[in-house]
Amino acid sequence: MADKERDRRITDVGTLKALAHPVRAQLYRELSLRRVATASQLAEQVDEAVALVSYHLRKLAEHGLIEQAEPQRADARERWWQPASEGVEIRDADFRDAPEKAAAHTAASRLFFEQRAAMYRRFLDERITWEDAWATAHESSESMLRLTAAELTELVREMRALLRRYEEDGRAADAAGDTEGRENVAVHMYAFPFRNAGS
Repeated sequence: MADKERDRRITDVGTLKALAHPVRAQLYRELSLRRVATASQLAEQVDEAVALVSYHLRKLAEHGLIEQAEPQRADARERWWQPASEGVEIRDADFRDAPEKAAAHTAASRLFFEQRAAMYRRFLDERITWEDAWATAHESSESMLRLTAAELTELVREMRALLRRYEEDGRAADAAGDTEGRENVAVHMYAFPFRNAGS
């Protein structure tokens, strides 16, 4: 997918709502990891019926979030799917001009956060089963900084650039067959202003 758009920016409520469905968000995440998959393969991962998964995949495709991929096997009955871009980007600035848009953005953000939190809770429950190298490699920390909005914007830009470099290096290694010891890794990043109770 080297020629795919990088981080498609979602700016309309319809597309945001299409992605901000619990099953569709899971499917999009799983398809982003696999790069190409069929409805039946994805159904196994999200524990849903193939017919329901097919319906949700079509909804994601209607909004240009995924697209049909070249068949990976000779069976013409199977429809293969792939992400339409290398990722998506949802910015608060695109949903601040109307209350209903802001509400949709808040609801979507809460769903994405809950799904990410569930992923991390699962890791915490299972971390004893991971090899020592992975158990010590993972990170959970909190940093409290005093920044301006401009400084926070620059910090986030630099962190995203670093993550993108590791993402691209990992995919290139996978493509070259260097898969030994390689696992899926989730990096969840939140950077937001807050005020103390007495402020």
